[in-house]
Amino acid sequence: MDLKNKKVLIAYFSHAGENYVNGAMKRLEIGNSKVAARMISEITGGELFFIDTKYKYPDNHMEKINIAKKELQEKKRPELTEKVSNMEEYDIVFLCYPNWWGTCPMAVFSFLEEYDFAGKTIAPLCTHEGSGLSNSVKDIAKVCPEAIVVKGFAVQGGRISSAKDIIRNWIQTL
Repeated sequence: MDLKNKKVLIAYFSHAGENYVNGAMKRLEIGNSKVAARMISEITGGELFFIDTKYKYPDNHMEKINIAKKELQEKKRPELTEKVSNMEEYDIVFLCYPNWWGTCPMAVFSFLEEYDFAGKTIAPLCTHEGSGLSNSVKDIAKVCPEAIVVKGFAVQGGRISSAKDIIRNWIQTL
């Protein structure tokens, strides 16, 4: 992907605290998707935007995923704390998120439904612990039918700290 003369946004939803990593519960100071988003920003020079919800998810992993499952079943769109004030200026949006129940967290859909992505490129990066991209890329394309949704990339959360080179390679193949 040629990023010259392109304005890049890296929008991410991430959750620190108790997470399932490499087969065990671990406490993360920074969520895996935030780590990936920072790497993309370093590689591309793009601006970071945290997709933050007014409702704060519980720190306890099991409580969090049970709430996420209910949100998915109800197709709930959590209210976000901030908006991108100049979205029309961006050409490419890297979208980083964890795999929650086979797709993006509902907060990511809140973000996507907030803006007109017609003609913009969306590059999805999903962190996971074994489920890969699942339906997330297809679901993003459904919500943003006029966007150019490129080949998504999945990174196992437990390997995120050493993933900068493979993320750079993915970006170069787009």
